[in-house]
Amino acid sequence: MRRAYYRFRRQEQQIPKELYKVNLAITAPELRVIDENNAQLGVLSLAQAQQTARERELDLVEVSPKENPPVARILNYGQFKYWREKEAHKQKVGSHRTDIKGVRLSLRIGQHDKEMRRSQALRFFDEGHKVRLEMVLRGRERAHFDLAKNIMQEFARSLGEDITVEQDVNAQGGKLSMIVFRK
Repeated sequence: MRRAYYRFRRQEQQIPKELYKVNLAITAPELRVIDENNAQLGVLSLAQAQQTARERELDLVEVSPKENPPVARILNYGQFKYWREKEAHKQKVGSHRTDIKGVRLSLRIGQHDKEMRRSQALRFFDEGHKVRLEMVLRGRERAHFDLAKNIMQEFARSLGEDITVEQDVNAQGGKLSMIVFRK
């Protein structure tokens, strides 16, 4: 029997869009009205505000419904939505999330492996991420905590002069970690 795997796909999260009450959808009896030139027209009844918007061949949009009285603007609603979407897109592009990438070392790491980890960490820095250096001590290696700490600090120094230690060597059980980032 064939299984339907489409049911198990993860659905992408949809961001709820801001909905504004426009023209006839507005229900507040009185509105503080601002015209297309950002001039305050004062507190008007709903009918007066709608009439003013119709005379100017524009839309009446309730932009701040929680105020007392609610604030409405007279403007072109299509243009207003366009600018809101453009603003939201600009904010989304401007916000870069920094992740913490991990690089795992060991007490008996060879020189070539150390160079590979170093190049990997530098690549993470170039992408704008922080790097967590990790070292897991197993068995009798736990007796050489000071040696492990020195190896991690030496590795952090080998990453360059512009590297800053955000969190110094931290030990939890047999695991040591250290977070570094580029200035």
